[in-house]
Amino acid sequence: MKKVQSEQTIDHLKKKAAQIRIDILNMCDHVGAGHVTSGFSCTELLVALYEGKILRCDPRNPDWAARDYFILSKGHSSTALYPVLADMGFFGREELMKCCDKGEMLGLLLKKDVPGVEISSGSLGIGLGVASGIALSLKMDRLSNLVFCMLGDGECHEGNIWESAMFASQYRLNNLIAIVDRNYLCCTDFTENIMSLEPFSAKWESFGWEVKHINGHSFDQIFEALDNVHAMNRNKPLVIIADTVKGKGVDFISNVPLMHGAAVCGEKLKAAYRCISPGEEWTDE
Repeated sequence: MKKVQSEQTIDHLKKKAAQIRIDILNMCDHVGAGHVTSGFSCTELLVALYEGKILRCDPRNPDWAARDYFILSKGHSSTALYPVLADMGFFGREELMKCCDKGEMLGLLLKKDVPGVEISSGSLGIGLGVASGIALSLKMDRLSNLVFCMLGDGECHEGNIWESAMFASQYRLNNLIAIVDRNYLCCTDFTENIMSLEPFSAKWESFGWEVKHINGHSFDQIFEALDNVHAMNRNKPLVIIADTVKGKGVDFISNVPLMHGAAVCGEKLKAAYRCISPGEEWTDE
């Protein structure tokens, strides 16, 4: 596999991912609810996009005309996006511990008025259509911005995802990159028990997309899949199917369906800290 990032950079990003997971735990503990496991499954993907400088953005100017657009269709994973945006400087980190407080900026589902956020989301299935429309508009204006859209795999049970996939293929939206957080879980059960998505890659290919299948927790594989992505040397939209683990990093919440939407509190919170950063000393303070 081609090395596209140094070991020093990858080590730095791994530490960032650990900190984002701690932030997710603390924010959801403060609220008393929240999608911890959904945030954990896409942490490396978000860290690579933002902290790894794949996504062109300017935290000092969120509406920068030359930015790449990031559409988080699985809006419940705002639990991971908010800490990443705060770490990048879109807003102060102190906002994380005000989440869901009366009159404050952050809510558990994604809100458009948060700096760095393009759309409000939480109603699953809407993001790819919005992303496709933005991508078509950019192409019509001959602009070089890219549009990234992160989907949940359970969300791909929605029919409008596949309508949008046909639309993107029809108009050869080579400036559109979908990333599917393939953690194999919905809210109450595994995707393949509810309604099988497999053969998942073949479905996207049959809809006219270029497909890459990676380990979504491997920074090396994420960077390899998106290496030179701004060259747009494709004639079709690209989908990255990223195999992940819902609850990655904390063994007792990983792949547990009914942890969807639940915070980790009390003694379990300290145990989760130790799973993520085993060398740290965690106290009641």
